[in-house]
Amino acid sequence: MCGIAGFIETNRMREDDPARVLDRMCRVIRHRGPDDQGTLVEGGVALGMRRLSIIDLAGGSQPMSGCDDAVTIVFNGEIYNHRELQRELEARGHRFRTRSDTEAILHAYEEYGAECVEHLRGMFTFAIWDARERKLFLARDRVGKKPLYYALTTRGTLVFGSELKSLLEHPETGREVNPQAVDAYLTFGYVPDPLCILQGINKLPPGHHLTYHPGGRVALTQYWDFPFETHGEPVPPRPEEEYVEELRALLDEAVRVRLMSDVPLGAFLSGGVDSSVVVGLMARHTGRPVKTFSIGFHEDSYNELKYARVAAKHFATEHHEFIVTPDICHVADELAWHFDEPFADSSAVPTYMVSKLAREHVTVALTGDGGDELFAGYTRYAVERRRQAFTRLPRAVRRNVLGAVSRRLPHGAWGRNYLHNVSLDPAERFLDSVSVFTALNKLSLYTGDFSRQLNGEGLGAARFRFYAGRVRDADPLDALLYLDSKTYLPGDILTKVDRMSMAVSLEARAPLLDHKLIEYVTRLPASLKMRGLEGKYIFKRAVADFVPAEILQRPKQGFGVPVDRWINEQLRGRIRETLTESSVRQRGYVEARYVNELLDEHERGRRDHSTRLWSLFMLELWHRVFIDGRGSGRPQEGVEREELPAGMCR
Repeated sequence: MCGIAGFIETNRMREDDPARVLDRMCRVIRHRGPDDQGTLVEGGVALGMRRLSIIDLAGGSQPMSGCDDAVTIVFNGEIYNHRELQRELEARGHRFRTRSDTEAILHAYEEYGAECVEHLRGMFTFAIWDARERKLFLARDRVGKKPLYYALTTRGTLVFGSELKSLLEHPETGREVNPQAVDAYLTFGYVPDPLCILQGINKLPPGHHLTYHPGGRVALTQYWDFPFETHGEPVPPRPEEEYVEELRALLDEAVRVRLMSDVPLGAFLSGGVDSSVVVGLMARHTGRPVKTFSIGFHEDSYNELKYARVAAKHFATEHHEFIVTPDICHVADELAWHFDEPFADSSAVPTYMVSKLAREHVTVALTGDGGDELFAGYTRYAVERRRQAFTRLPRAVRRNVLGAVSRRLPHGAWGRNYLHNVSLDPAERFLDSVSVFTALNKLSLYTGDFSRQLNGEGLGAARFRFYAGRVRDADPLDALLYLDSKTYLPGDILTKVDRMSMAVSLEARAPLLDHKLIEYVTRLPASLKMRGLEGKYIFKRAVADFVPAEILQRPKQGFGVPVDRWINEQLRGRIRETLTESSVRQRGYVEARYVNELLDEHERGRRDHSTRLWSLFMLELWHRVFIDGRGSGRPQEGVEREELPAGMCR
């Protein structure tokens, strides 16, 4: 696991030495790879990496070149089939000098060109400079586990990096805020691919690769997508028990291949079904107790430690846990720095904490991420299924009666948001349900100037509708799963896990997002994923023989924090002070009057506006760190690993 950065110049930069620029780009992401730094600067080509040594500790240094030095790679991630790939390539005449997965990608590119990505099983972003054809090849894994930003500057330079902060070290990238990205953030709570919070910079979407020829030619190609109904043939109908057996085998294999490591590894254990399954399958394949890590809270409604302990005892793990208290809320500044872009999911706090805990004992941790998107585990799918009856009403009735009533009701009126939601078409209804600030809210939230800048529908919402159109003929549940897999999964879940684990130099692996498992499950009938209003039907059947019934039968609980209470108690003064400062008004996005209404209603207990207030708070902290330069959660240079913050109790 590493961080990568670099650039390809068409014209020599005027302001700085390329080697110094590349060094800065790498050092600013030192947390992603504290073990080593490698760079190559030659003839307008600059490739750099920070290494967290996991596989082939002695021989996996980068940048790495092929036998004739014509092809050079920097790589971030893990390729779990690299040994099989090596044998295949050796049979075709390739000679390997290391046993690293990096070299397997390099030779695969030499053999297959851009199609090399189709031979890789794992999580990755990488950059390959092909000196023979004078081109740069960038690629990102299928579901977006690893991040990659890029920018084509006005002088024709292609700049790239694992994190946005690397690109900002290059003198040709600017810091002009993209209003479309601000709108997308306030809609979703994150900035979705391919948008970036800064103008002129993009994120390479999952399942895509990019080819750049110096001089400005960029070609973006999608090589993989989730194969729901309109993308692949459905699995032939068979007895349910056959599906169960096939799913068990795929789950077992997905975990087994991710136990490859030359360093200690463990697992996050939340007490939910997904992480318990991963831990249980790990226990089958390891000869010693699995190291497991859990986070809890004093607030009972958020505390999952009871279930984590049930799983830990059942699988006889070496279990570690911490209690998170409101004293750790100061980490918000650190989160703003590590995420690079505004990020409103408050579960980043416990993810950061459990990553810190795990890093005291291991270098690699397996997670249960992806199970909800794959097997329909979120409660919002049941909510949407209950509301599908409204779709049978004529559209004119929904829009002109239900919608009209909702628009006439004052802000905060009981039933206003519900009536607006059920007046919409299915895709619009789901978008409204997952929004932090809905289109209805934004009528009050946005200033007139900011609304005029957006000039109609935002690009984030338009992208959401584009994905909805791709699976218009699919089962309604599969359409929702596809939407979440293309938006919420890479934009929120995987971004959160990548940034928070890499902040403490911990590699996180997600077996439930193995692409072979995905390609099987997405083609199963929707009725096997959700039976009635019960999600994860076939998944629970497949693991019922080894996961405790107490965990299988427990109600769904998200991995959240009691931020609603913290905002009214320990964070109350800071949130109000931050959101009512003149700088917030001067940015010109939101109406101060509406923000004060949200604060007042939340503090009086009239409405729970914690998600909205936290999103506005994190947006302002991001501006202070990256635009104003007023604050920083940046770790001290030279510190390998931070101490656990105050408020975390054994």
